[in-house]
Amino acid sequence: MSEKTLIRNARAIVTCDEQDRILYGADLLINGNQIEAVGRNLCADGAHVIDAAGKYVYPGFVNTHHHFFQAFVRNLMTIDRPGLTLMQWLDEIYKVFICIDDNVIFYSSAACMADLIKHGCTCSVDHQYCYTTHTGKRAIDRQMEVAQMMGFRFLAARGTNTLPRWQGSTIPDEMCETTAEYLQDCERLLALYHDPAPFSMQQIVLAPCQPINCTEDTFLETIRLARSSNLRMHTHLCEGENSSMVRRFGVRSLEWCRRIGFLGSDIWLAHGRETLPQEYDLLARNGMGISHCPAPTMLGGSEILDIPGMQKAGIPLGLGVDGCATNDGSNMLDTLRLAYLMQTFLSKQRGSCPTPYEMLKMATAGGADMIGRPELGRLAAGKAADLFLVDVQRLEYAGALHDPASILPKLGITGNVWLTMINGRVVYQNDRLAGVDEEKLLQEGEQVCTRVLRNRCSAFAPYCSNQ
Repeated sequence: MSEKTLIRNARAIVTCDEQDRILYGADLLINGNQIEAVGRNLCADGAHVIDAAGKYVYPGFVNTHHHFFQAFVRNLMTIDRPGLTLMQWLDEIYKVFICIDDNVIFYSSAACMADLIKHGCTCSVDHQYCYTTHTGKRAIDRQMEVAQMMGFRFLAARGTNTLPRWQGSTIPDEMCETTAEYLQDCERLLALYHDPAPFSMQQIVLAPCQPINCTEDTFLETIRLARSSNLRMHTHLCEGENSSMVRRFGVRSLEWCRRIGFLGSDIWLAHGRETLPQEYDLLARNGMGISHCPAPTMLGGSEILDIPGMQKAGIPLGLGVDGCATNDGSNMLDTLRLAYLMQTFLSKQRGSCPTPYEMLKMATAGGADMIGRPELGRLAAGKAADLFLVDVQRLEYAGALHDPASILPKLGITGNVWLTMINGRVVYQNDRLAGVDEEKLLQEGEQVCTRVLRNRCSAFAPYCSNQ
């Protein structure tokens, strides 16, 4: 018999379901890894009870784009994105990336997953494209170790860069693979880790980094393998590369994708900020979604994604924190707040902007649907028991407790949540990750960062004298 958990007497449960129900003074009954019922006065003899008085309950966030390996390349004013052009920034940041090894991958992934969990994220995609002589091919294996240790729902997007620098890529040769290497490792990872079943805790996504840094053959072979194996695909697109694509191929990025057949509802794109209104229909007709990452947009002073126009066109949308080299953190609550405020900035010009609740649904149900996980992102019978609780019995929230659906992005509630549950298991509560020695991991991670990066990379030189 599955173990049952009863979350009892929540001040409010924001379901993000198809009816957009909000239940007050309600309960949520969990049976194993699934939600059995949501309603008032639920009974379950022998269930473990979580007293949710004074708490708001939300579906867990689904982070649709990240680069965990970049957590050890953050808080560096020596490579400060706002003061650099994109090409200047890439040239400097890659000098650090090429030094990354598999231990950096392990501890940076631990830092990111901890940050995500503590801020209500229960499922994340990570686009791992950093493969060097130091990482070998075990980067995703190391990430899987961390996800299993923390009980985190994880989609590993196996990235690659296959176009040599001498042929026009921005990637250093030390980070360049062949298409054959990439495919061989994808097949290895599929055999080891991919679980296609609903409620799966680990899946593999095929994710060549971007067209300007990969050969066309890499994308064609990705399509072949993904569709023969029923896998999702992901890449960066329309984030600043279109002028380069026009110079190289004579067409914009989405037209290039159309010509090679890289279109479909099994694909979602990171960023998409350069997408033109006349290109919306192509995405919508093909069910091809966009992961909106507001932090790099702000840091780069870039175009603000036209969410109202894309919603009207029917383009699937989700939220992503993006990598720490262009965000510095993995806080989905902060990302939700930033995304909402950015949309309000252009509301007069565009004639509308998404409501706070619409942004919340993008970060939950919208992201879940976009990455092919409809059992996530909602609190309803039969859905995954992935959720978080926020303690609103706090003086600073006085006068705002009439609208639990809007309060997170509207007020900017961005601190640690009260509890996070993934797959029916409490993985975080009372400011502690369950079964994880955070102090030990922090100490070991700092030692790895110093040995592998701080002592070897000039970007850290101004800080080393202070240690």
